Amino acid sequence: MKKSKEYKIGSILFYVSSVLFYLASVINVVGGNDIYIGIVWMCLGSAFLCLGSLLLKKSNDNEEKEQ
Repeated sequence: MKKSKEYKIGSILFYVSSVLFYLASVINVVGGNDIYIGIVWMCLGSAFLCLGSLLLKKSNDNEEKEQ
């Protein structure tokens, strides 16, 4: 149970950080500072989104094993 809860907290943190990376990406692209840096931030946001979904899936798998 404890490990499953830790995975859920971790996945939420990954989701929040991906939203922040996407926000930074939009600010860089729309602001006109540097489009390429905006693309890098967007790729980082996508990577963190994938990591969050991976941890959430791991959490669900652990809950199913415990039951």
